Amino acid sequence: QVQLVESGGGSVQAGGSLRLSCAASASGYTAGSYCRAWFRQAPGKEREGVAAIHTGSAYSYHADSVKGRFTISQDNAKNTLYLDMNSLKPEDTAMYYCAAVLTTYCGADDWARTYRYNYWGQGTQVTVSS
Repeated sequence: QVQLVESGGGSVQAGGSLRLSCAASASGYTAGSYCRAWFRQAPGKEREGVAAIHTGSAYSYHADSVKGRFTISQDNAKNTLYLDMNSLKPEDTAMYYCAAVLTTYCGADDWARTYRYNYWGQGTQVTVSS
């Protein structure tokens, strides 16, 4: 069983920056075998994929709405996933979740589908004020 714990959320003004972290812990966790992703969900909206990265290949994907502003990265030695968020906008306000699935790929057409992931963190709130 994989446990995911997010941290780093908070309240910032528009144009500001935050870094989210997601630490993974589990007996038998193999860093090179997971697609790990960030999702977000605003009140009244569906959960949407923000970015994903494969722990083995390091190939990453970003949603169009965050390209050029957000960057996903990882430190496999620490089993930790990051999301660097710059130029934040009020519409980025949401609960941010990290997720993981044991797989050989993330996939350009699949990485943002919530049903692919069987491990989820509890979420960290990001609030951006104008």
